[in-house]
Amino acid sequence: MMSLEVIILAAGQGSRMRSKLPKVLHPIAGKAMLKHAVDAAAATGADAIHVVIGHGADQVKSAMADSGHELRWAMQSEQKGTGHAVAQALPAVADDSMVLITYGDVPLIAPETLASMLSGSERPLVLLTATPVDPSGYGRIVRNEQGDVQAIVEQKDASPEQLSICEVNTGIMAVSAKRLKQWLPRLSADNAQGEYYLTDIVAMAVADGVEIAVEQPANLWEVDGVNNRQQLNALERRYQRNCAEQLMVEGASLADADRIDVRGTLRVGQDVVIDVNCVFEGDVVLADGVQIGPNCHIINSDIGENTVIRSHSVLEDAKLADNCTVGPFARLRPGTDLGSKARVGNFVETKNARVGVGSKINHLSYIGDAELGDNVNIGAGTITCNYDGVNKFRTEIGNGAFIGSNTSLVAPVSVGENATVGAGSTITSAVADNELGVARGRQRNISGWQRPTKNS
Repeated sequence: MMSLEVIILAAGQGSRMRSKLPKVLHPIAGKAMLKHAVDAAAATGADAIHVVIGHGADQVKSAMADSGHELRWAMQSEQKGTGHAVAQALPAVADDSMVLITYGDVPLIAPETLASMLSGSERPLVLLTATPVDPSGYGRIVRNEQGDVQAIVEQKDASPEQLSICEVNTGIMAVSAKRLKQWLPRLSADNAQGEYYLTDIVAMAVADGVEIAVEQPANLWEVDGVNNRQQLNALERRYQRNCAEQLMVEGASLADADRIDVRGTLRVGQDVVIDVNCVFEGDVVLADGVQIGPNCHIINSDIGENTVIRSHSVLEDAKLADNCTVGPFARLRPGTDLGSKARVGNFVETKNARVGVGSKINHLSYIGDAELGDNVNIGAGTITCNYDGVNKFRTEIGNGAFIGSNTSLVAPVSVGENATVGAGSTITSAVADNELGVARGRQRNISGWQRPTKNS
């Protein structure tokens, strides 16, 4: 069986993007288009992935350094067409391999479509074609009376009769490396663009008596490329709509399937409800019965069963057990871990904090670098003073403790089980189990006090 090698063409400047960023690095769903193309290539089980780069080459290589795949780079210093681009990678391709050619600015190609091109017996040349409603701008697939492919004619070189053809070339093909190495040196730049067209190998295959197979994608948007920001936006919305459709299949109810953004992996259980304008980044898990209110932003977080996230809340690297309530307007920063039935309310911020079962931080508080036991009550305006300008320190609060409103807990400090801290206190030393800690100035009332008046 032939080995499989993929060549991804990613050398273009993308001048119509009007950007300093190389075109293939513009994101779809928070991930560079080239990364989408690489992931699809890797899903085929390719033995090697070659990426042809040119404009912004160093920037592209740097951006793909953490792609998770081993990439082989080929440089196209001058953009002389697709045939010339493939030729730059070809010396590193094994002679006995099958070569799959894709594009870094065609980000939504489905791995299943690529797999269909490679299925069955080893075919020396497989084209991926499509039949759009409007074929303008695409190279046309020219067939003979028997329906056999004879050539691909680019639009600028096509005759009026050929322009009436609706079947078009997507540019994606699979071809044996042995044949490719025979045909590429024979390409000519004698055409309207003055470029070496990869598509010209089709006529060479016909002349050599090589059978040309054809596959088509399940969806036309799979082969849509990006040349400007309007097309980028269109594919972003298509990607998000696909995600929304899949979420609903898996058991989530969406208030509006056109107002959700998934920029990573979102896994949902049954009966999950997601309101409008929510953004999910990284790896997010929503267990059965989770409810997400409108305008929430959730990043790399695991949310337990029947937990409710109310509107305008932000969660990052947080872990929530079942039946928690968060928000509205709450911010859970990295390292937040909520036990079952914990509550974090409006305008509360937590960071690196473990909050025990049934504990409550309901209003206007900051809890950072802290360990809260079960059934702790944190009053409004409470702050853990965890940072001295250089180092971070921890606050420990035992089960059943009650922290009064407007309290400052100056870490490192501990409050024992069932202890109480009086409102308005600044606590700098330990409060033992069952003790009352009060640390505030004594009140003094002055009789006959006269308010200041304005000078006349």
